[in-house]
Formats: sequence, structure tokens, C-alpha cells
Amino acid sequence: MGRVIAIANQKGGVGKTTSAVNIAASLGLLHHRTLLIDLDPQGSATSGVGVPKRGLRFTVRDLLIGSCRAEEAIVHTEFEFLDLLPANVSLAGAEFDLLDGEGAERHLLHALEPVRDRYDYVIIDCPPSLGMLTVNAMVAADGVIIPMQCEFYALEGLSQLTSTIARIKRRYNPRLAITGILITMLNKRLALSVQVIEELKKHYGDRLFETMIARNVRISEAPSFGMPVYYHDKRARGAKDYMDLARELTARA
Repeated sequence: MGRVIAIANQKGGVGKTTSAVNIAASLGLLHHRTLLIDLDPQGSATSGVGVPKRGLRFTVRDLLIGSCRAEEAIVHTEFEFLDLLPANVSLAGAEFDLLDGEGAERHLLHALEPVRDRYDYVIIDCPPSLGMLTVNAMVAADGVIIPMQCEFYALEGLSQLTSTIARIKRRYNPRLAITGILITMLNKRLALSVQVIEELKKHYGDRLFETMIARNVRISEAPSFGMPVYYHDKRARGAKDYMDLARELTARA
């Protein structure tokens, strides 16, 4: 059965979608069958792997409300071993759809059951909030990767997020765990970066990934070409960082 990992942080601008896209693509490059689920109404992960958001027959919203089956909504991408469950702006209404009925937090879990065995990894890009979409992702997931920048405000948000994960684990999903905390947009020349990393090591220990994602212009450019950074420029520092992270993730998993 495929391992399901949610990429989550309620704070925007931390490299969450970038990490979801590039982790998924890097796992595919390592020949792991991978499904990327775009659970953010902005649909950035969808466009980030070159899939147009307009003209989609089905999206993840249709899946969540029971209008289609997972295999009908899955799109094959042009990248190795990488499929996509796409999203567009229509997903914004799903927060309200999921409030109706009993077991609203388990819609994604049940919807993925028929296809989960087809993949080695399922990577979920969550929206920058702790609403019902993110709750659905965490109820369906085995683990959570938390991307964050080296800022002290990020440390405060991390405490809130880990508390939310603990509550979901207690109430809905006893197998849920923090797979790792991922430093993104790293500039090691800044003293603040070193201080924040030391604080993370002190309080979160081995939950912190050894691999950290350096600030890199190729990572920023790649989405405008509709491709993960490795396919945009495999020699880029960002491509190496995400490949190293994928290898570390498979070792942890």
C-alpha cells in the first residue's frame, strides 16, 4: 500500500507547493510510482507539473463530493512515474461541501482507497490553512512534512501546527506522524538562519530533515515552465537538494 504524505503549513509562502511538486517529481525519478494530489484551490501544483487548470474533466473537488472515482480524475503527467489529481478554483467551495454530513473528515481517505495500492507514494499539497481540506489530507495521511523558512515567526506557527497534528492523531488517525520538518529557502550566510536551525534541533531533534533546500533561482523559475526543477535544469542546486531530500525521505519511510 502506498505511503501517503501531506505537505502542510498554515503559513503561506514557505515553499509548500514547490516542495510538494519537487518531492513528488524526485520520487518519480527514483522510480517510485507517485501520485501528487493538489488540494489547494489555487491549483499551483497542477500548473507546476504542466497540466492546464482549464478544461479538466474532473478535479479533486469532484472526487471529494463523490461525483467521480479517483481513477477518472487522475491525470498522467509527462514526467517519470508521476500522476496527478488536479485542482482548480472550484475546490474553494469544497470547504463548505465537506461541512455537511457525518464523517466529513474522511472523504479523501475513502476516495483514495481504490487507487492507493497502485502507488509507492502519494504526496498531498495542502492549502495554507487548517480547514477541512487540510484535515482531510491529514486523516488520509501516514505522515506530514512541514516546510518552513528560517524565521522566528515560523517557529511560533510550527508549535500550533504540531498541536493540530497531535489532535488529529488522537481523534481520527492514530497512524499519523510528523515525517519531518523541512527547511526551505535557506541562506546559511544569515545569522538568523543558524539560530533558527539550532532552535529546531533543540526542540524537534531528529524530526528535522538533514537535507535543507537552499534559496535557488532555478526553483523559482521552474513553475513558469510548468515543470519541476530537475526537468528545468538538472544541474541546478535546487534539483540536487530535492533529489537528496527524496532519498532521505525514502530512507525514513
